[in-house]
Amino acid sequence: MKMTECAVKLFVLMMVIVVSAPNAAATDEDVVVFAAASTTNAITDIGELYAGKGLGRIKTSFASSSTLAKQIASGAPADVYLSANQKWMEFLEAKKAVDKASRFDLLGNRIVLIASANSPVEKVEVNRQLDLAGLLGSDGRLSMGDPDHVPAGIYGKQAMQKLGLWKQVQGRLAPMKDVRAALMLVARAEAPLGQVYATDAAISNKVRVVGIFPKKSHPPIVYPVASVTGGKADAAAEFLNFLKSADAKAVFAEYGFDVH
Repeated sequence: MKMTECAVKLFVLMMVIVVSAPNAAATDEDVVVFAAASTTNAITDIGELYAGKGLGRIKTSFASSSTLAKQIASGAPADVYLSANQKWMEFLEAKKAVDKASRFDLLGNRIVLIASANSPVEKVEVNRQLDLAGLLGSDGRLSMGDPDHVPAGIYGKQAMQKLGLWKQVQGRLAPMKDVRAALMLVARAEAPLGQVYATDAAISNKVRVVGIFPKKSHPPIVYPVASVTGGKADAAAEFLNFLKSADAKAVFAEYGFDVH
């Protein structure tokens, strides 16, 4: 009797192994995408669309472009890297951590000034005459991505320097780990104003845009994408190709990105 029970258990175990094998193989082919925090909603939707068409699955990691680039440089397993600026892509190119031949510019964006939905701040013209410190009040801080390494913050600092506004706020910043964190601080009314991408402002009904930084006040905001060296090259190439499709471009456009 005991021998029969053992035989049955062994048979069941073998069947589980056989049935599970295809799923394990499919998991191995998941495309691991490291993408800038500002692309969270769009890339999540595109991943679902990709899977829905039977093209494969993606696993995502969203953070500031600098954080992700440093993780990849340190050997983090990724197949595709989508940066919110050229600097961090070039950082990885210099380390031969991305395939330069696969790289292309995918998206564009704008920098905006936001306030909480219930803020008394009215719409303003973002120019040299703007009293940005006055809008912050006596003790308010400007929420933005850390200008030392977060792309949105780097662009924001460049714009404010160009417009002569930086000296007003450089001692009154709330520098955040990424642009989504900067958005949330304003959405919770913990900062009176924030500087984020237009696409981030568009996803929240708890903030509103009160000003738009002129395009000429900072370098063009470009999102390059490339496959990661040592990753699943074929799977990455298929996903990169899908990002160029009309379906993917429609999703990016829906979230307010400039599609290249």
